[in-house]
Amino acid sequence: MSTKIIPVIMSGGSGTRLWPLSTPAAPKQFHALATANSMIQETALRLVGDEYLAPVAICGRGHCDLVVSQLGQINKAPQAVILEPFGRNTAAVAAMAALSGQESDPDALVLLVPADHVISKPQAFHEAVMAAVETAKSRIVTFGITPAHPETGFGYIERGAALSAGIFEIKKFWEKPDLATATTYVEGGRHDWNAGIFLFSPEVMLEELSLYAPEVLAACVDAYKRARRDGVIINLDEEAFCQVPSISIDYAVMENTRRSAVIPCDIGWADVGGFAELWRLGEKDTSANHVKGAAILIDAENCLIRNDAGPVVAVIGLSDIMVISTPSGILVAPLSRAQDVKKAAEAAKALLS
Repeated sequence: MSTKIIPVIMSGGSGTRLWPLSTPAAPKQFHALATANSMIQETALRLVGDEYLAPVAICGRGHCDLVVSQLGQINKAPQAVILEPFGRNTAAVAAMAALSGQESDPDALVLLVPADHVISKPQAFHEAVMAAVETAKSRIVTFGITPAHPETGFGYIERGAALSAGIFEIKKFWEKPDLATATTYVEGGRHDWNAGIFLFSPEVMLEELSLYAPEVLAACVDAYKRARRDGVIINLDEEAFCQVPSISIDYAVMENTRRSAVIPCDIGWADVGGFAELWRLGEKDTSANHVKGAAILIDAENCLIRNDAGPVVAVIGLSDIMVISTPSGILVAPLSRAQDVKKAAEAAKALLS
């Protein structure tokens, strides 16, 4: 009998760099950005086959209905939806994923995946997951993305000694580098982008949390045991969850454990962290404009136009700009200032509070 895999979808991102399309009430993972389906739907749809069990979703309380309805629309009803009363970073998510997996099928592996990533080569991703199964029975495997270019916006994983064909020990995690350092990483051929995707046995993850992040594990166990349950909904106890330290799984476990591994892969991965990336991924007209919704472009090039609000958007004689029109707000800025959208999102939140 082949090893079963429980997909656990992390749906906690706020997507502030995609405001006003992404809002606290409906962050980016619930929108169709680079594909026909929403990002969380695409995440679930790529994890299909006899090896995969029904997914588990971990999200904030305010997004429960969105998660259930969007997964239901694609016939991928979750076996559990774990509701966090507030965010406590990815170590807590990994702990909850392991606890849920241990409860539902302790012999299965957990595949922990973000809900807001693009993977344009799902078959290659599936093959990488299958190749990592045996190693994941005794180690926490992370998927390193073969870098397409020197990138300063991602962390990197440096490979160590080979464990088996295509799978390596992790020598070191590196923070987001400057361009010169990123260039040496890519040229050296032993560094991969850190995508934050993990495959592991619940038992192994819980053992490593108990060694390196016992405070996280203890508080998560307490919150999980005291959770209110209603069908597939697991509403974590707020008082207990408040005691969980906020720390990433990389800092809490992966940088300390001796039971880690990385499998480099080329899966067409992209982290749609801002509108510049959305423009890069999107289909374009002959003037390199990516347009969605009612829009008129005259002598415009290299623009991103997204109109979800209704009235026609007209752009004349401009280049390298983005116009995002939604019921929640309108954004106009150079694409080169895409990273500053977060400032507008924060200002809009303060204005409305």
